[in-house]
Amino acid sequence: MQRPVSTLRLSPQVKVKVLNAGFQMLDDVLQVSALELSREAGLSQEEALEVLQAVRKEGGADEGGGSGDGASLTALDLLHKEEELNRIVTFSSGLDAALGGGIPVGKTTEICGAPGVGKTQLCLQLAVDVQVPPCFGGLGGQVVFIDTEGSFMVQRVVDLAAAAVRHCTLLAEDAEQRDAASAFTVENVLSNIFLVRCHDYVELLAESYLLPDFLSRNPKVRLLVIDSVAFPFRLHFDELRAQRTRLLNGLAQQLISMATKHDMAVVLSNQMTTRLQGGQSQLVPALGESWGHAPTLRILLRWAGSQRQATIFKSPDNKEATVNYQITTDGFRDDEGTEQPQSKRPRTLANQSAVC
Repeated sequence: MQRPVSTLRLSPQVKVKVLNAGFQMLDDVLQVSALELSREAGLSQEEALEVLQAVRKEGGADEGGGSGDGASLTALDLLHKEEELNRIVTFSSGLDAALGGGIPVGKTTEICGAPGVGKTQLCLQLAVDVQVPPCFGGLGGQVVFIDTEGSFMVQRVVDLAAAAVRHCTLLAEDAEQRDAASAFTVENVLSNIFLVRCHDYVELLAESYLLPDFLSRNPKVRLLVIDSVAFPFRLHFDELRAQRTRLLNGLAQQLISMATKHDMAVVLSNQMTTRLQGGQSQLVPALGESWGHAPTLRILLRWAGSQRQATIFKSPDNKEATVNYQITTDGFRDDEGTEQPQSKRPRTLANQSAVC
């Protein structure tokens, strides 16, 4: 991007530091990480991340008329891409049917809910399910799991993986499926989960800028999970709402770009917060209304008495729907006490959850 750094919409103080450090063009800035830029230009890590976000956002806008990935797409191309959209099953046939087959690849999905309702359980379930062999209706992919709360539980993943392996073994009908099932082991499932621990929002934002290079080197990654996106921002930005919104918008654009370019699903868990409306308090997803526009799809997990329910309350493709689910020792499943609609996908795990 042969455009001067001086044209970026940054504070004069930050611009001077960047220019004095020898970064004259946008291309120069893109050659370094946030940590290197911070050290060489004498910026704080927050300022360095802000500079990188501005470079990617404004530099990308300049290139809109060139030969970028999106410039050559027609509406017909997009229609064909939507028709070929892959999905990751959840092992709940009711939720999969409501979603049109599962969590969509190439888009961002947010899973909201109160503590203990099953957000992390669904994230872990998807980290296993994305690895199901294609002959069973899966994607045979890998996953990057970014843990911001320290909630990633290896033993729980072992339980989910063992159930999925047992499931595929029981479903195998021909030689191809039997061979795939024999290679689909708990050890392989664990080895295909790339775990990243981020302790604050700076590490999370930095990781989002490092990920594109990692994804280019690991094209089998079909799922990115951030559990949760809310925790690091709520921890540090109680008063600085405008700055938080700016950083979140940059993160959202980065995630959308990765989902599209690398053909993978991005799944984000989000916490709930209390909002006063009409003199009454109600629970709503955290991070504000502006963030609510970022995910393509939003799923709310909640309690209805002693029953867990999943509600699709934002989707461009699916009607609003509510299904019952339960968390079992084998993972995220249909509630056996309620009748659920059946998924239309053939030979997938979505219709077979009772086997486990």
